[in-house]
Amino acid sequence: MDSSLPVYVIGFIAQLLFSSRMIMQWILSEKQKKVLTPILFWELSLLGAFLLFVYGYARSDFAIMLGQSITYFVYIRNLQFQGQWVKLHRFIRFLIFAFPIILVAYSFFNNEYDLQKLFQNEAIWPWLLILGIIAQIIFTLRFLYQWFYSEKQKKSTLPLGFWWLSLAGSSLILIYAIFRKDPVLLIGHLFGILMYIRNIIIHHNEVRE
Repeated sequence: MDSSLPVYVIGFIAQLLFSSRMIMQWILSEKQKKVLTPILFWELSLLGAFLLFVYGYARSDFAIMLGQSITYFVYIRNLQFQGQWVKLHRFIRFLIFAFPIILVAYSFFNNEYDLQKLFQNEAIWPWLLILGIIAQIIFTLRFLYQWFYSEKQKKSTLPLGFWWLSLAGSSLILIYAIFRKDPVLLIGHLFGILMYIRNIIIHHNEVRE
């Protein structure tokens, strides 16, 4: 797949959206002295996941595609929790929900992708791909954990375990990005780690108070 400037632009826009959601969430949480989950957080997350999935697809990077394809649907579920998903037109909801499936299916059926190419990318050493997959699994677990926690609470929330899993997964992805020489992942997760640490501190301060 092509890794030209337009592809990197897509990746950086995705990371900009992810960073914007964290800054917005952090500022609101600082003001309220507790961790908040505003609607815009999930809307920016969904749009960022959409673009980062395209970026991973264009770079034939299975680790990126894996992480985004799972969290993509968790973001949709959180929008459902907050009553925003039903406000979208049915056709728009269908397109958003089906996009990753349609893109991958189209590529396989049109011989643009095959499993060998996906798992044997010459630009990614096997051990590095394994590291990337493990990192993405841990990073993705944070939203699965958040999803189950929110299901129990019957509302969208970001528990402390979410931030610890974020910090662990992001640190591993940062190592992956260094070896992969991926500026999109590198810049995005350097910034993300700072936000995760700060939210952990806010959580602990909230408990003490």
